[in-house]
Amino acid sequence: MTETYADPLDAVRAATPVEGDPERMLPAEAYTSVAVLDWERRHLFAGSWTCLGRFTDLFPDAGAAVRQRAAVLGDVPVLLVHDAHVLRMFANTCRHRGHELLGEGETSPRRRIVCPYHAWSYDLEGALRAARGFQDVEGFDDEDHSLVELPVRVWQGWVFGHALHPAGSEEEPDFERHLGDLADLLTPYRCDDLVLADRHSYEVAANWKVIAENYHECYHCPLIHPELCQVTPPDSGDNYDLPGAWVGGAMFLRDGMSTMSLTGELAGNPLPDVDATRVEYLHLLPNLLVSAHPDYVMAHRMVPLAPGRTWVECSWFVAPSAGGTVPELRGAVDFWDITNKQDWAACESVQRGLASPHFRPGPFAPKEDAVADFVTRVGRAYRVGRFE
Repeated sequence: MTETYADPLDAVRAATPVEGDPERMLPAEAYTSVAVLDWERRHLFAGSWTCLGRFTDLFPDAGAAVRQRAAVLGDVPVLLVHDAHVLRMFANTCRHRGHELLGEGETSPRRRIVCPYHAWSYDLEGALRAARGFQDVEGFDDEDHSLVELPVRVWQGWVFGHALHPAGSEEEPDFERHLGDLADLLTPYRCDDLVLADRHSYEVAANWKVIAENYHECYHCPLIHPELCQVTPPDSGDNYDLPGAWVGGAMFLRDGMSTMSLTGELAGNPLPDVDATRVEYLHLLPNLLVSAHPDYVMAHRMVPLAPGRTWVECSWFVAPSAGGTVPELRGAVDFWDITNKQDWAACESVQRGLASPHFRPGPFAPKEDAVADFVTRVGRAYRVGRFE
């Protein structure tokens, strides 16, 4: 007799394999349930270290024109503030009645944070500076009503935030521990010195975990990626087992191929101090996929929109040429746009299959060990409440 659960997350936890069990997919509800995604947004996105984008995109011109930017981290509205070369992040919630200080996606150049509801205002360090009508209220202390500051970091040019616990609290996860040995693998690419060459955005009709699982294996490559298989053997390389909240591995280029492009020829300027024969495929949980090549770095940033819908931003970063000109990177961008769309079609087909009443979690092939690692980490996170 099958046990029933009122909470879909309880059903997922009960059906999710634990370490030591046969390696197989998560149950269908993990990919299709609104309640499960709501929990993930709160605990795995807001409660982890989630990538909000590139610092130079969030604050162009070193923040002179944009000092405040509203965003959503998981399910938590946040306010990023950059001033005097310091980046801070606050809960985007006025301490009066909870109104958002800026609407999602809005920016402001102002040196004061002003709530548009009742005009409470704060300085860029989050301290309350004016509360209209409260000047003579006995016992009212401005210091008790500062904005809630949240942890934020800039690493390799990307901004990462944690929105579940205030900055400095005991519950704040350690960012260096989150990175683990991933930092050593990416440091040679000097991502913070690279500049944007191109960017595509996609809306994929699949769960964010389906997209991540597809990224972590090339078992499917001979069937749907003819262009990719021309430049790299689909069975090359191996996956890492190193500290940190990430999953990944490397693949090697075929002899005579210099990078992942339509011709196999370099598309950008060669990056010094990196292995010119390999490509790193690294997923910093929960939402940043970094693919590092000998001449460019590609990053996919995922934002879940619904259980079966994910926004994906794909960016290509290169080292500028002498004089500051940016290589067009056309051969690499076109190569990966083709490959992305092949992957999205496969992911969308998987998502449709997950909705079938006949779906049962299948086993992982030996070449899907990174997928098994990812699924194991997700299953553990469902139990402990965060990625570790």
